[in-house]
Order: sequence, then C-alpha cells, then structure tokens
Amino acid sequence: MKTNEKIYTFIDSQNLNLAIKDCGWELDFSRFYVYLKDKYKVEKSFLFIGYVPGNEALYTSLQKAGYILVFKPTLEYKKGKKKFTKGNVDAELVLHAMIEYPNYDKAIIVSGDGDFHCLIEYLDNQEKLLHVMIPNPNKYSALLRKFRSYFVYVDGLKKKLGQKKERE
Repeated sequence: MKTNEKIYTFIDSQNLNLAIKDCGWELDFSRFYVYLKDKYKVEKSFLFIGYVPGNEALYTSLQKAGYILVFKPTLEYKKGKKKFTKGNVDAELVLHAMIEYPNYDKAIIVSGDGDFHCLIEYLDNQEKLLHVMIPNPNKYSALLRKFRSYFVYVDGLKKKLGQKKERE
C-alpha cells in the first residue's frame, strides 16, 4: 500500500452486521470506521443500508461516525407469522463502486456475499482491489475463494471492534 493512494471502502451493512452477529458479537460501527481510517488510511467509507422509517437516529449516528450512507428502499413481507424487512443493497454497492472508480486508487469491499464476485474480479484485474473484508470466516460465498489472498477476517477483530460490553 502506497502512502499517497486514495482508499475507499464499500460496505454491505446487512451482510456485515448479520454475519458478525452469527459469530456471537456485535460490531461497534464507530470503532470500525476509526479502524479503517487508522489501519488502511481510508479516505471515504460508503455504507450501503436499507432505509427503514424510524431508524433516523441510527442513520445520524453512522453519518456522525464518518460514513457516507447510501440508502436502498426496503420492502416488508411476511413468512408465516414473522415479518421481515428486505433491502438488498448489492446493485447500489456495485454501481457506486463504479461511479467512484476514477476517484480511488484501491478499494476495500466489506462483504462475504458472492453477488460481488464480478466487482471483486474486475477490481482485481484492474489492480484496484486492496482487500475483501469477510465478516464471518465460516460463512462466505465459495465464489470468493479465489480471492483468498485479499481476505481480512472481521471476526478476528472482536477485541478491537466489538461493542463496549463485549470488549470488557
């Protein structure tokens, strides 16, 4: 990594949040932002998230932490008696990575979702891929395996990035 390179992150918030919860802890998103800035000298962090009315305090706190939020409208649906909210951000993440393409030298993709295979492959071929941050080392798409040399496992950062009650 060169010191003058512009590094951007593109974060699939749902994949990151749920995969870390599957590992048994909760990510402190503010600490994660600081980690990205300190460790990788990230200039911009785009956080892709489904918009749910009533979550404005969450969105404000994420923006205050430093993230650039990109919202996806959500849909509610029922499966049996359970209600689910779905806001798949994959297309937005890929689109914004390409919109911003001329503005960064290296990208970090934060997701274990195989839907990003084509983006990761393209960034790799263009020598613009710095890392693929995999939230859960036990649950990520087999499509991403060929990029293993770029992997950083977020689960291994629990002591640094877990919410306060888990770090104590």
